[in-house]
Amino acid sequence: MDEIVGVRAFADNYIWLLRKGSQFVVVDPGAAAPVRDAIEARQGKLAAILITHHHADHVGGVEELLTWQPVPVYGPASESIACVDHSVVPGEQVHVEALEATFDVIDVGGHTLGHIAYRAEDALFCGDTLFAGGCGRIFEGTPEQMWSSLQRLAALPHATRVYCAHEYTEANLRFAVAVEPDNLALKRRWSDVQALRAEDRPTVPSTLDLELLTNPFLRVSEPAVVSAAEAFEGHPLQEQVDVFAALRAWKNVF
Repeated sequence: MDEIVGVRAFADNYIWLLRKGSQFVVVDPGAAAPVRDAIEARQGKLAAILITHHHADHVGGVEELLTWQPVPVYGPASESIACVDHSVVPGEQVHVEALEATFDVIDVGGHTLGHIAYRAEDALFCGDTLFAGGCGRIFEGTPEQMWSSLQRLAALPHATRVYCAHEYTEANLRFAVAVEPDNLALKRRWSDVQALRAEDRPTVPSTLDLELLTNPFLRVSEPAVVSAAEAFEGHPLQEQVDVFAALRAWKNVF
């Protein structure tokens, strides 16, 4: 890949365009117009579409893009998504010739049951599972499923760049600081993110290394995080997944 371009859509979505020469692959096009405009401005051609899960703000632009330029559409086999003609399952690989890139397909169920992520080179496209400073809500899965998904991502190389699908970082870090107020790396990141957002600049991609240092949902073995989760629940928590579930419940009402 020569370049990864973030295209804004709706209030806070990022649609990712992956470029090799004049060829583009789009990840989770919830809207067609900004994708088409970005590709046309670069005199490019659409080569493929990658879908992580079925929510409308991730697939709503697919049909219109296919009318514009018919291309293969890859998506999770266990979710019913119109226009997906290449169903993929976790553990599979997707080779996109136009990018000269091969994507690992990773099971990240929890936000939705069949949610998948794609990883190529050092770039991770994780939809609504791992966010900068946070994680997605659990709409269809269980805390155990979401925790397992995050553990799979946490095991990737620390230099992995995290291309999540929303600009939620400021709100996520506000919660993270409430959980772990004495985390110096988190304080620095919180200050940096506030400065970026004051100028309407993006805070993603992140890196997995930074997430491991500052994202409470990946830090459930840290004593300060455990104590904060126990204070919210009002009783001791024995397992890491229980700490995670308490944090997710807390974030839901924060």
